[in-house]
Amino acid sequence: PKLAFTTMESVRKGKGLKPEMEQAMTDAKVPDWFMDSCKKIKYMFPKGHAVAYVTMALRVAWYKVHRPLAYYAAYFTIRATGFDASTMILPVDLVKEKLHAYEESDQKATAKEQDEKTALKLVLEMNQRGFKFLPADLYKSDVTNFKIEGNNLRVPFTAIGGLGESAAQGIVAVRDKPFLSIEDLKNRAKVSSAVIELLRAAGALEGLKDTNQVTLTELMGDWGADDSQTSLF
Repeated sequence: PKLAFTTMESVRKGKGLKPEMEQAMTDAKVPDWFMDSCKKIKYMFPKGHAVAYVTMALRVAWYKVHRPLAYYAAYFTIRATGFDASTMILPVDLVKEKLHAYEESDQKATAKEQDEKTALKLVLEMNQRGFKFLPADLYKSDVTNFKIEGNNLRVPFTAIGGLGESAAQGIVAVRDKPFLSIEDLKNRAKVSSAVIELLRAAGALEGLKDTNQVTLTELMGDWGADDSQTSLF
């Protein structure tokens, strides 16, 4: 049995037959055509691996049909290297336009473009099944994982093109208390101005003032709400 197994592995991996293997096959009256085939085989897929792949495919298919958001969350977290939040949260019509542009292009797609095209197809499929992406949020987004929120997926910080994992971790580590301003976010999370601009472009800074300082206009507005204070002027 050991020699038979060793022979099988040698043939399967394209290493052919060693003299002792060939002699054992001759002694067992194995036909010459079979032995010749063993010498020509370059690679054979193991039956056990084939079973494992089919089993995994069935599991993935089950989740895609019966637990779609879990499937999409896992897919975009693990596989979607071409995902960019600014593109993927676009309306369905614009996603279709981008896909159509790829299909109509005469030039061969780069690896990056091919990744984006694959991601766009899954985004379109997800949208057509009634699920949407939610933009990055300072308090709700994860560092790298897409999170299920109702019938939607919240994009992580790293889905924002150019925003690295270390910067995202810095934000998550200090967001237990509300950020008073963009200046406060920058100082507490220790992120660069470039990261701030990426967050701003992604719409994650809406409602935050630039600095902690109160302007004279805001101060006058507060006083104006109280006649007793206004009379001091």
